[in-house]
Amino acid sequence: MYPEYMQESLNKVIASRNRRFELAKSGKPVFPPMDADEREDVLTKFHPDYKKESRRKVRIGPNKGELITTEIADMLESHARIKPEAFDLENPDYETDILIVGGGGAGCAAAIVAMQKGAKSIISTKLRMGDANSMMSQGGMQAAVKSQDSPTRHYLDVMGGGHFDNKPELVRVLTEDGPEVVKWLEDLGMIWDKLEDDSLQALHGGGTSRKRMLSARDYTGAIIMRTLMDEVRNNPDKITTLEFMPTIELLLDGRGRCAGAILYNIETEEYFVVKAKATIIATGGYGRLHIRGFDTTNHYGATGDGLIMAYKTGAKLMYMDSVQYHPTGSVFPEQIAGFLITEKIRGAGGQPLNKFGELFVFPREPRDVESSAIIRECVENNNGIETPSGRTGVWLDSPLIEMLQGEGYIKKQFPAMLRQFIRYNIDITKEPMLIYPSLHYQNGGIEINERCESNIPGLYVAGEASGGVHGRNRLMGNSVLDYNVFGKRAGAYSVEYIQKVKLGRLSLDHVTEYENELKKAKIKTRRVAPILLPSYTPEDVRKRQLTACYEGTLR
Repeated sequence: MYPEYMQESLNKVIASRNRRFELAKSGKPVFPPMDADEREDVLTKFHPDYKKESRRKVRIGPNKGELITTEIADMLESHARIKPEAFDLENPDYETDILIVGGGGAGCAAAIVAMQKGAKSIISTKLRMGDANSMMSQGGMQAAVKSQDSPTRHYLDVMGGGHFDNKPELVRVLTEDGPEVVKWLEDLGMIWDKLEDDSLQALHGGGTSRKRMLSARDYTGAIIMRTLMDEVRNNPDKITTLEFMPTIELLLDGRGRCAGAILYNIETEEYFVVKAKATIIATGGYGRLHIRGFDTTNHYGATGDGLIMAYKTGAKLMYMDSVQYHPTGSVFPEQIAGFLITEKIRGAGGQPLNKFGELFVFPREPRDVESSAIIRECVENNNGIETPSGRTGVWLDSPLIEMLQGEGYIKKQFPAMLRQFIRYNIDITKEPMLIYPSLHYQNGGIEINERCESNIPGLYVAGEASGGVHGRNRLMGNSVLDYNVFGKRAGAYSVEYIQKVKLGRLSLDHVTEYENELKKAKIKTRRVAPILLPSYTPEDVRKRQLTACYEGTLR
């Protein structure tokens, strides 16, 4: 339940609701969309990426000298988890056609297509299969399947949403492959929301010019992942899944081609060598690094491991100065701070309101603009609502949806959201949610082409770990499409590649060279990466532990 001191603000939300309902019902904009200049102004002044301290130059590696997100630069300038000379690379523990690093949507899609084309693969996953951001996406997947829509319109929306910094060839592939992916998933068993005439239900998302958001209630990611995982698990003779065995370093051969990896068993603390003709990075994002101190929507293992492993081999990164904050992360109850509140809520008519019950931004601006406007309302205008722990947020008026769409709409379309809040005695059909931007998505990543190839032969990348698809801002629902489109492509093109490649001697020399580069740049750090799992030990306790460790008092 909301604290009593919030009741005055809640009463103002209720008092303004009928007026906002009448305006919304009439089709008149309660608050008009921003023009280009207004968007640029609010982004420059309030988006976290634009703060001076949010970026710094990385001092080593392929992107040396580029300004990138500070926390990512710190991670890239870290020591390895292993000593390369300790490994017998001539006698690998596993050999396979394709090693897939990550057991989320992109990894599963890649494994399924590779299997269909006759290749065997190993999926190395840090936690359990499906413990990934793919499982947690709620609102839906964009694809131009309606008669009034087209891949061309979808392409233009994606480019505009990404500030035209996207790689055009990747956006073309994303949007043109979209309709086929919808059918592919349905053929595997995916059940989409449909209308009474059996056509696909489609809704608007922020920054979209047409209704193309396809969904499965607000369980979309979970339903897609279960569909993909069933296919993976039903084919153990072609797809081997190694759970709780994250990849910690990639292997190269004597000609600089990716040739497998070193895996680490979290439970037994053993290391394993995997030799593979091709490797696909599908490790997802880095939300658990808590960029700029923001809460995150991401799953526990999202620590950017694929970035650092690929970077050490010489793979180029792009747009690592850009982070996506989802406009509507929960800030109350505190137990679910950062929890994703799907954009589909705003697509259905929910409105962000300040403490006076006033709509202060068009509800369906692109995510970076919407987030910046919410931050402005709380920070500069001081019109946010403070939580008992000192967080600040604005209201997201979900009861308005019931008025606009009809009673029972939320229960039917947002059952997971309704259940999540009812646990804390907040009925979102009657009370609004308290929200604030939450760290959500890694806009940049490892640079790829339309075949999912990095600049390292034999190293493919798919899903959130890749860069260039979304430019510097992703629109809702395109990440789900992304991991399916490029996961499938990575599986297909890696199978083509392995038909011709003959690997040479396995090597970890690049890891040694990276350590030497750290020394040459005079970078002194105790950081080790890949991080694998985030630490939530308070900073003062962590410092005491490190001090004790280095003084030899801990064993």
